[in-house]
Amino acid sequence: MTPASKVAGGRAKCFTREEVAKHSTSSSLYIIIDACIYDLTDFLHSHPGGSNILLSSSVAGKDSSQAFFSLHRAELLDDSRYSRLQVGVLDDEHSTIQRSADGENSSVPYAEPAWLSSGNTFRSPYYTDCHRQFQRAMRKFAHEFLKPDAIAREADGQRPNRRVLEKMAELNINCMRLGPGAHLRGRKLMDGLVNPEEFDYFHEMIIHQEISRCGPGTRGYTDALLTGLVIGLSPILNFGSAELKRKVVPEVLEGKKFICLAVTEAFAGSDVGGLRCRAMKSDDGKWWIVNGTKKWITNGTFADYFTVGCLTGPNSSRNFTVLLIPRTTGVKTRQIRTSYSTTAGTAYVTFDNVRVPVQNTIGREGEGLFVILSNFNHERWSMACATGATMRVAVEECLKYCTQHHVSGKPLISQPVIRGKLASMIANAEAYQTWLESLTYQMCHMSYKEQADKLAGPIALLKMFGTKCARQNARDATQMFGALAITDGGIGRIIENYRRTIPFDALLGGAEDVLADLGVRQVIRQMPPGTRL
Repeated sequence: MTPASKVAGGRAKCFTREEVAKHSTSSSLYIIIDACIYDLTDFLHSHPGGSNILLSSSVAGKDSSQAFFSLHRAELLDDSRYSRLQVGVLDDEHSTIQRSADGENSSVPYAEPAWLSSGNTFRSPYYTDCHRQFQRAMRKFAHEFLKPDAIAREADGQRPNRRVLEKMAELNINCMRLGPGAHLRGRKLMDGLVNPEEFDYFHEMIIHQEISRCGPGTRGYTDALLTGLVIGLSPILNFGSAELKRKVVPEVLEGKKFICLAVTEAFAGSDVGGLRCRAMKSDDGKWWIVNGTKKWITNGTFADYFTVGCLTGPNSSRNFTVLLIPRTTGVKTRQIRTSYSTTAGTAYVTFDNVRVPVQNTIGREGEGLFVILSNFNHERWSMACATGATMRVAVEECLKYCTQHHVSGKPLISQPVIRGKLASMIANAEAYQTWLESLTYQMCHMSYKEQADKLAGPIALLKMFGTKCARQNARDATQMFGALAITDGGIGRIIENYRRTIPFDALLGGAEDVLADLGVRQVIRQMPPGTRL
């Protein structure tokens, strides 16, 4: 809803278009935007484009709606700095700009997955009424709590506000981001919207996608929002000792302590077998002594715990062990500046003769490769959920821009080449979501062990396909927005952030080409012996 129905401080004053036209000089300058009247007299010399633009014969005293929406986002009208300039509304005219109500689903075609289409006209075998209620609640939560904090933290580069994290813990969102399982028993999920026994991977997918919808334009914040918990705590839940779980899991899930996954090094990323960080046992066998470094560790700068992959013998996958290392003597972190904001807490981590109790071993000694590789499935799937959501936001941004922006007197969408790019973007988003939902259904009907055995290849290929589609969509969106897509702020700010940060999706959790190779190697393993054309 636009401010056409009210003026700050009282009842709206009504004007005719003829009355507004009389205010067209530097001493009294009015314009019309979407049936609202704005007095720009005092703002004239503060306008970023200069006063001449506002004093031109096509703007001063005229309806400037088309010009305004070609250059600015509609949300600018709600900004208190500008909404206070409104002095009235047009007599017997109403706002024509349609915007989704705050925290509601978008009515723009393909801005939402098919199961959330306007009017529920599309059917799905995967989602129940419970899923729909859960999605509405998560959308509202993201709009009310996450989006404002995301914008603020992207600006100052600090980690998410503790109040937000505590609210997530209160609703058990942190727990649910780790998927179905025993860790949910006895908990009240999303104010009781779903029972722990009914919670499935589609509920979790909804959480990841709703959080990610506030990500385009605030991508650093999305990764800051306890991504470390999602990928760092899972190995403890699945392979940690009962003692380790009792000590660590509650304080992390309640937002009192922070955790991250520290596997990647400057020497090895997707090649887990090439890691050099070492852990050797003390003479009395009670401690691991850890030395080495980790790099590009999301959430590392503010982590209290590090789930670390270490070599515990000669270079070999059979001498790879995972340890939980607290922030203690010998552990140092320093921030790494990346292409997105520092709020993600990306860190370079150094371990210098760090003493770690052997009880902090996650899984069996020497079997850490299985622990990490099993964890990759859920990590990559959660990233795949996020990729699908941001593709939707990019489609929505482009559809809005191409219908409201005019070139040579015609909407940009009237150009066949633009419609062709939009068709490709929509097809990518739809095909990807369909594959994602199919694999999510398989996850719902497989044990954790079965997922590790059967889905490593398919999930790897899914993520590869998604990041390829997303980068193609980002290129097409950039061409549509032009220079606005490389401008930090303004009407193209979301596409600018999307274009700049989408390559991260092709690297995090395993590089695109490595995942492609993994997927095909899994296929080769399953080829029937002796198969011929």
